[in-house]
Amino acid sequence: MEQKGVDKAVLLKSRVLLLDRDPERQAYLTHILEFVDHETVAITDADMLEEALTGEEGDLAIFLSAALEERERDALLAVLAKSGRTLPLFLLHASDEPAPELPRTEGVTALGSLSLPTRLDPLMGLLHKAQVFNESQRSNRKGKARPVELFRSLSGNSRATRQINKLIEQVADSEATVLILGESGTGKEVVARKLHYHSSRRGKPFVPVNCGAIPADLLESELFGHEKGAFTGAISARQGRFEMADGGTLFLDEIGDMSMPMQVKLLRVLQERTFERVGSNKTLQANVRIVAATHRNLEEAIKQNKFREDLYYRLNVFPIEMPPLRERVEDIPVLVNDLIARIENEKRGSVRLTPAAVTALCQYSWPGNVRELANLIERLAILFPFGVVDVKDLPEKFQPEGGVVAPLPVGNLQEVTVPGEEQGTIVHALRLPSEGIDLKAHLAELELDLIKQALDECDGIVAHAAKRLNMRRTTLVEKLRKYGLQRTHEAS
Repeated sequence: MEQKGVDKAVLLKSRVLLLDRDPERQAYLTHILEFVDHETVAITDADMLEEALTGEEGDLAIFLSAALEERERDALLAVLAKSGRTLPLFLLHASDEPAPELPRTEGVTALGSLSLPTRLDPLMGLLHKAQVFNESQRSNRKGKARPVELFRSLSGNSRATRQINKLIEQVADSEATVLILGESGTGKEVVARKLHYHSSRRGKPFVPVNCGAIPADLLESELFGHEKGAFTGAISARQGRFEMADGGTLFLDEIGDMSMPMQVKLLRVLQERTFERVGSNKTLQANVRIVAATHRNLEEAIKQNKFREDLYYRLNVFPIEMPPLRERVEDIPVLVNDLIARIENEKRGSVRLTPAAVTALCQYSWPGNVRELANLIERLAILFPFGVVDVKDLPEKFQPEGGVVAPLPVGNLQEVTVPGEEQGTIVHALRLPSEGIDLKAHLAELELDLIKQALDECDGIVAHAAKRLNMRRTTLVEKLRKYGLQRTHEAS
């Protein structure tokens, strides 16, 4: 399971600029930051800051003391704004004082504050927030933000998603009418847009219309257009969706909510490929490809005389059924990444989720499907701007019962015996299941188990556990954060 995380290599090599005149605070923070492998540059005036900002763009963040006089703070903020650098800024304040108001200087991005003395976890949280912010800024500057077209893709690694993508590839470049079935929020319009994007009609319009959102007496005019004076309120002629989509694709969403009289008129257009505007005798050609979608069971609606059987068979040339998200939970880590990338692409901020938080999301039932997941990611980006979200930070209904996150299944790995390197010997090995496994998730689960064992054997002392695992203490601290196993340490 791979999801967006923090680039540790960049994090460890980055400088922190400390804007403060107090030598004790400078020494205190320098000591802590060096402990977590960060270079600290102490800056006492605007000239020093200007010089520091003209070097290489490898800086991670700026810490600004709220104890400085207002005139000094304004001068430093002015230098930062003038430099054109978009470094995240954090205010430092005494723990016995209320958190200061963040500066609103144009060109300066203030992401939070830190009280002193501090603990390791709050400080690491701010450094991670700074790293997420910087990653987002670098992607935007280098043009690495994913183009809008790629969000038409149907993301995921599950067998169901792979099968749907295969069906889309097979039918996209034909003229066959496609009927997309599935619960609300499963991504039916995403499939329709992908069909259009990969068809020969790609350069022509894709025109969606929600048949359930438009009153029955207005839908005919909406689809076919009308002439001036055709009915009360028709003060001018107007094109309908069929004309707008000429040469392209017309997406009829929620077709199951269309009235019976309108179904008759639509059936005639699908049969004859011609139509007339309301109030006109002029016949127009319907050069469009029809893609329809509904969350309703149309076969049941036919039995209840709510949907025409002949129209159903006209639409149901090539059906694609979208499974609900709860039946393809393997797709959730990929969807989380894509939804975060969309927020970054639209310059609406960013956020990261720990593996434990993503695992918790995989255990939720998702009645609102992908739309509900998209809404959650957007909410988290607002609540934790450029932050790292753990299980405890998720809204209560997304947290597992008892707060315990069960590991994701990664395959039933049984032991088998195989011949050893030396003749006449055998060794034990794990059998790869016929259905395959998610290797990254399996290795992550193995790493997590070993880290837990080391911590238990060392009574939770991170430094001792790091020695047992033959790794640096700071590396283990990062992994604890990654897996949502943070310990509370005094940073002193």
